[in-house]
Amino acid sequence: MPNNYHNKIQFNGIIENKFIETLVQKFKRSPIQQNALQESDAELIRIPGTTITIALTIDSVVEEIERGLYTDPYLIGWMTVVSNVSDLAAVGAEPIGILLNETLPPALGMDYLNRLQQGIHDACSESKIYVLGGDTNFSSNIQMSACAIGYLPDGDPVKRIGCKPGDHLFSSGKLGQGSSYAYLKFSGGSSMNIGHSHYKPKPRLQEGQIIRKYASSCMDTSDGFIPAIDQLMRLNHVGFNVDTSLMQFIHPEAIDLSQKAQIPLWMMLAGPHGEFELIFTIPDTSVDAFLKSASVLNWEPCALGKVIEDKELKLLQKDKFITLETGKIRNLFNEVNGNMDKYIKGLFSFNY
Repeated sequence: MPNNYHNKIQFNGIIENKFIETLVQKFKRSPIQQNALQESDAELIRIPGTTITIALTIDSVVEEIERGLYTDPYLIGWMTVVSNVSDLAAVGAEPIGILLNETLPPALGMDYLNRLQQGIHDACSESKIYVLGGDTNFSSNIQMSACAIGYLPDGDPVKRIGCKPGDHLFSSGKLGQGSSYAYLKFSGGSSMNIGHSHYKPKPRLQEGQIIRKYASSCMDTSDGFIPAIDQLMRLNHVGFNVDTSLMQFIHPEAIDLSQKAQIPLWMMLAGPHGEFELIFTIPDTSVDAFLKSASVLNWEPCALGKVIEDKELKLLQKDKFITLETGKIRNLFNEVNGNMDKYIKGLFSFNY
C-alpha cells in the first residue's frame, strides 16, 4: 500500500478527481488502510490482529439544500442518512451506526425540525442503523452531514477496482430516477403532469452484502450512472458494452419524463444527481451462483452488459449502439459552474 494518497491510476481530464488529488497530496495514508485513493466508496481499515475490516464514510447534504434540490425537511433528513449508508452498501459492509452533524438556523420552526428529524429516524430504521451521536451548530443556513460506520467480519470488501473484460455488468435496480427528479425540481414538472414526489431512494445494504461475495467491482450511483461508469473505466482501464435496451433498465418515471419533455433517454443517466443504486461486475463463472443468492431476497438485479477491453461506454439506444464521451459528460456540470440551464443545453449538444 502506498504511503500517501497518490496511487498509479491516472484520472487525467476529470475535474473532480484532479481537485481531490490536489486536496490530499500532502496527506500520509494509514498503513492499515486497505484502499488507495478513489478505490472504494467507503474507507476501509483492517483492525490489526483480526479479520475485521471497518468501513467509514462521510457525506454532506449542503449543495443540494443551497441549490433548492432538496427543500422538504423530511427528504433532507432522509438523504443525510442514505447518502452515507449507500457508501457502506457499495463495499458490502454491515452497518454499525451513524454520527450526525446538524448545522441549523436559530429560528428554525419546530414543524420543520420535527420533519427533519423524522426523516433521519425513518432512514435509520430502513437501514437498521443507529444514531451514535454527533454535533449541533447554529448558522444562518441549514447544513447537514454525517459519518457512517460499518464492518465486514471476515473476507475482503468489494471495491471499485478488480473488473476484467468478460465480466457481467449489473445494477441493483432501475436507473435514472435521480436525474429525472433533479430535472423536474429545477424546471418544474407540473406543466407536463409529471410528479417527483416518489424520489426516496433506499440503501441497498442487503444487496451489497450479497454483491460482496461474488463481485469483481462495485460503486454506487450517487452522482448518476455515467459518472460512476466513467470512474470504473478509469480505475480498471476497461470499457463497458451495455447491450440491454435503455427502456429495460431505466426507471419508468425517467422514461415518462424523457417522452413528455422530448429528452434523449441516455440523458437520464448523466447525473450529476443519482438514484443511489449499485452498479457492479460479476465474473462469468460466478453469475449463476450470484443470481441464485439474489433470488433468496426476491431481488432481481438488472443485467446491463459486459466489461470490454476498449476504454469506452457503448449504450443500446433505439436499436443502435451509441458511444458516449463519458469524461466530457461528467465534467460538464463543473465547467458550467453548476448552472442548470447551461448544463442541460450542454447535454443536448452531444447529439447522440
